[in-house]
Amino acid sequence: MRVLFVCLGNICRSPTAEGVFRRELEVAGLAHRVEIDSCGIGDWHVGKAPDTRAAAAARRRGIDLSELRARQLAAEDFSRFDYLLAMDHDNLAALRQQCPDGCGAHIGLFLDFAGEVDRPVPDPYYGGEQGFEEVLDLIEAASRGLVEEIAQRLEELRH
Repeated sequence: MRVLFVCLGNICRSPTAEGVFRRELEVAGLAHRVEIDSCGIGDWHVGKAPDTRAAAAARRRGIDLSELRARQLAAEDFSRFDYLLAMDHDNLAALRQQCPDGCGAHIGLFLDFAGEVDRPVPDPYYGGEQGFEEVLDLIEAASRGLVEEIAQRLEELRH
């Protein structure tokens, strides 16, 4: 099973989602069965580490983002990943526009897995520290819901 988190520049929301989701998979004992990555729609930050404020907020919750580096969405991501999860409606529209015909991946909003249907993860880039904490709260809730779905799908594949 492969999951790709997508935001605009891949320095705040999507790397945070990658780090949080990795921890949730470890807690559930599924880390060895799921590949995780993150990317941005745009190319402005390719090769850069996550935003220092995002990394600091994650670190306060025991999540290390220091090894992550931004990359841009690639055409092969649509065939490589089972889930391409957008942080907001603009990211989702870009994914749908670039998605090739016949793509079997689940493409949707990440917060759908938190029961927050049609709600975006707000971009904390231009705000204060509280925005990064809110993003973490939302991402933690969605990560738990996504782990539940993936655990169920993996169990179904075993039978």
